[in-house]
Amino acid sequence: MAIEVGAIVEGEVTGITKFGAFVALPENKTGLIHISEVSNAYVKDVHDFLKEHDKVKVKVVSVDAKGKINLSIKQSETPEEKKMESKTFRNQNEDGAVKRPFDNNPRPQAAKPMGPASFEDKLSKFLKDSDSRMLDLKRNTDCKRGGRGGRREK
Repeated sequence: MAIEVGAIVEGEVTGITKFGAFVALPENKTGLIHISEVSNAYVKDVHDFLKEHDKVKVKVVSVDAKGKINLSIKQSETPEEKKMESKTFRNQNEDGAVKRPFDNNPRPQAAKPMGPASFEDKLSKFLKDSDSRMLDLKRNTDCKRGGRGGRREK
């Protein structure tokens, strides 16, 4: 079977880089899955989704004049596989929460607001945020001036 644009083929991951993964295809050809084509979820590190010698089903996105083959895993998936993708992510537990290498516990969920905030609540939150930002800005500029807040006269 020839490698044609739009064809879905199986291959084996032969190498992983920071920008994607190389896949060995039939007929002794090699293609690249760009990091943006690995998954529908955000991919910070390809190693979180793939490892060497994994068998993958890919779609041929393009073949240029030099013979470079661009591949996509996310375009080759059926809707059922897209639903299951979150379960197959290597660093997720059964609930779908991502485990960090430095942390055995999943990230806690942020508390959801119970209802619409009143104007006074919004105003107090704004003032608190504003004060903390001004304090940070003042500290930053004081450090640049020498810490005493101005020029010294002789």
